[in-house]
Amino acid sequence: NLEEGIKGCDVVIMLRLQNERMSGALLPSSQEYFKSFGLTQEKLQLTKPDAIVMHPGPMNRGVEIDSAVADSPRAVILPQVTFGIAMRMAVMSVLAGGGA
Repeated sequence: NLEEGIKGCDVVIMLRLQNERMSGALLPSSQEYFKSFGLTQEKLQLTKPDAIVMHPGPMNRGVEIDSAVADSPRAVILPQVTFGIAMRMAVMSVLAGGGA
């Protein structure tokens, strides 16, 4: 379960639940998903005190991550998204023959 998985972690990386791909899935509701797998402040307390929270975006607040966690000082989501865009652009440039 999530609690066991994040106990004592340095980093928690959340991923977006892709609702558009969930038709026919064994998922009763987004509320049930959040109850079991959503990252809340209470669950975050199980990690190391200085653990960071990552998420590649876009976020479904209240589904995979609580807004209080996403907006907390421990979240590095905005820099992660910003740098991720720059990294993908650089890789595409190299692959397209544009150099580094």
